[in-house]
Amino acid sequence: MIKDDLSKDSEPLKNGPRVWPGSPIPLGATWDGSGVNFALFSAHAEKVELCLFENDGITENTRISMPEYTDEVWHCYLPDARPGQLYGYRVHGPYKPREGHRFNPNKLLLDPYAKILVGGLKWHDALFGYTVGHKDEDLSFDKRDSAPFMPKCQVVDPAFTWGKPMASRHWHESVIYEMHVAGYTMLHPDVPEDFRGTFEGLASRPVIDHLTQLGITAIELLPIHAFLQDRHLIDRGLSNYWGYNSLGYFAPHPNYLRPKHDLSSFKSFVQIMHDAGIEVILDVVYNHTAEGNHLGPTLSFRGIDNYSYYYLMNDEPRFYNDFTGTGNTLELRHPKVLSMVMDSLRYWVQIMGVDGFRFDLATTLARVEGPYNEHSSFLDAVAQDPVLGQVKLIAEPWDTGLGGYQVGNFPPGWAEWNDQYRDTMRRFWKGDEGQLPAFADRISASADIFKRRGRRTWASVNFITAHDGFTLHDLVSYNHKHNEQNGENNRDGTDNNNSWNCGMEGATSDPEILALRRRQMRNFLATLILSQGMPMLTAGDEFARTQLGNNNAYCQDNELSWIDWNGIDESGRMQIAFVSRLLSLRHEHIVFHRNRFFKGEIIPGTAVKDVIWLRPDGREMSTDDWGNPHARALALRLSGEAGLVHLSERGEQEPDDTFLLLVNADHEREIFQLSTGDPGVWEPLVDTMNEDGRPENGPHLPGARISVGGRSLQLLRLMLEDA
Repeated sequence: MIKDDLSKDSEPLKNGPRVWPGSPIPLGATWDGSGVNFALFSAHAEKVELCLFENDGITENTRISMPEYTDEVWHCYLPDARPGQLYGYRVHGPYKPREGHRFNPNKLLLDPYAKILVGGLKWHDALFGYTVGHKDEDLSFDKRDSAPFMPKCQVVDPAFTWGKPMASRHWHESVIYEMHVAGYTMLHPDVPEDFRGTFEGLASRPVIDHLTQLGITAIELLPIHAFLQDRHLIDRGLSNYWGYNSLGYFAPHPNYLRPKHDLSSFKSFVQIMHDAGIEVILDVVYNHTAEGNHLGPTLSFRGIDNYSYYYLMNDEPRFYNDFTGTGNTLELRHPKVLSMVMDSLRYWVQIMGVDGFRFDLATTLARVEGPYNEHSSFLDAVAQDPVLGQVKLIAEPWDTGLGGYQVGNFPPGWAEWNDQYRDTMRRFWKGDEGQLPAFADRISASADIFKRRGRRTWASVNFITAHDGFTLHDLVSYNHKHNEQNGENNRDGTDNNNSWNCGMEGATSDPEILALRRRQMRNFLATLILSQGMPMLTAGDEFARTQLGNNNAYCQDNELSWIDWNGIDESGRMQIAFVSRLLSLRHEHIVFHRNRFFKGEIIPGTAVKDVIWLRPDGREMSTDDWGNPHARALALRLSGEAGLVHLSERGEQEPDDTFLLLVNADHEREIFQLSTGDPGVWEPLVDTMNEDGRPENGPHLPGARISVGGRSLQLLRLMLEDA
């Protein structure tokens, strides 16, 4: 029970609720079974008022001046408050933007620790701490009440009965599937209409069946923290679809809950995923908030303690350091702000049951006095945390600031999005010159980037596409972005796509172009799934969904971005089967998801190397061969005997089959010569020249010559004579 020894001496407010001193910890609104403790950090406030609202979310029935201030935390305890109570804060203090202070008690503020938000934000000039349109801009002061336009925080009861816990999957076994909570089910014909666009929809049997049949082990959800709909998008008839605009770090986005104010729907979703053997990873945005730059609204952090929460410019604290391209940066060097982020992460693991996080623009989180620092307070805090040490941590290792590109530089224990993998594989299959050395590095888990300090192959999160950029279908169908629907005259989104339309921009009925596009998609998918490292698929790529060339669909909450399940044709179904078969191969054979990097050396106790790179004529690649800019074909031999030095959890040896991957990115057919000394025959398993990805020919004898079609690959397995 969170009260305080002084509670027995407390008097109820006249004609109001009883108010006791309470405790400064934990922060937020905490129901203890008897009452609710309220605690809010603000180092520079002069007074804090707790505002209680009726269930309609409109009528403010009580305003309590919080009586206690301990260690920079304002707090009180209401013995008569219960779960469901709606509340917000008004914070008094100096309004001196030039000094970094933006207090304005006329603005109702959200609790940073709120677990549920009720009601939507309604854009109005009263939401701004200054007078919009004033000649002095943010140096002016606005006295209008913002409460009618603000969502309200709600006290919650966190109780939930969990089922059987899921054992964590080893990193190297993981296959990640990036998806959007709403867009995945909005058009799903087999998901009940009331469930579509919610966690309950994602937990429905048709979705679970699709994921498990594919072979997915982890879903990575685009941001689910409560986020803001940008005013400029609403004015254009659009909305923030992706959700990289966080309004709070503990509350789920209300629209994804069913009912909207029921946390158990998220917990049930997690439990159902776990029951299916699927982990849940959240894409989290702790680098900035929805309040924007100095001209943004006052919704929470800015009005609670702008000077503490935000990374302000040292010489001119009226303005914000912006390493994210969004207008502001959270000040994770401040212990209370860092504690909020850590509390949020632990909350989602311990209370909400998730299995890991992908950190948006993670470089920003680790900046110290400007530059990225591996020993920043954030990275050090995560490294020593016993809870976070048990979950999967994935960095997007870049931001928009100077020195922001940090691929390979995150500490041991982290995995990282590897954009060099993406770019290399796109260039290689497009047919660019001089890509063989980079192709070999990337398909081998990018040891040149990640093999240091005991890091493992899974440190490289390999991907061909992600939410940001072309879909796989569009990657092989467009040379240029087509973002006109975003209303920015096609200026938004990257121009560096490394895409190839296969001869015609966009839609076509040409059967040869369509066949080539399907083959290129099979090439990308096979390369991704058979690469060392941790693969990440983007939802819908398994059946070639399109966004009509839009490579920045962040504001398209409509059919352009939603998964079109009814549009899956026969070729799409064949591609789904192709992906499922490849993922089954990957799961069954540890040689495709080694925990250790290749050494290219003789395996102890054997006469073979763990990996051999071969020219089409069967000879081992030489330095000159690697330097040939015109070479676009090579073979990769993966020795199953490498499993003899790859120990299982129980310490048992795990020998595997030996595989041969024949890759030809040239437009002309290539002949590959097999070795004459192999102790068996080679069984064809995959041939991307064929529409179903299956080979047409039977086993190949040692010394055989194999024809590999232009822009295609084949996978073969060595069948030993005594097998």
